[in-house]
Amino acid sequence: MFPLMDMSPFPYAALHHRGGLAPIYPAVYIARMIEPTMHDAEAKRAMDARLARIEGQVRAVRRMIGEDEACEDIAQQLAAARKALDRAFYEMVSCMIRQEPPEGDQARSERAGRVAELLARFG
Repeated sequence: MFPLMDMSPFPYAALHHRGGLAPIYPAVYIARMIEPTMHDAEAKRAMDARLARIEGQVRAVRRMIGEDEACEDIAQQLAAARKALDRAFYEMVSCMIRQEPPEGDQARSERAGRVAELLARFG
């Protein structure tokens, strides 16, 4: 279903799609935030496609470096990949926000605090 999931160089993607850690960020920061997950199959496919495009961009940058292309061209591609990663990050944050709010004022407040903390650290 997700061809990227079986590729050994990308275990983070497989772990994420099994409800584990979000890609890219250290486990110590995400461990407390595992509750909201991507349950929507369409959202998972969209995120997988987004990550596959980012992977392709990074491979292109590596190829460009190997072929001694101009630094400005490489920097432009790196900026595009970075922007794509940022969009993936914000999609994960929006996934947390879209989840049905937990019962009780304190639980909702804790969820909002976790989202705010994530945005403050990485956003």
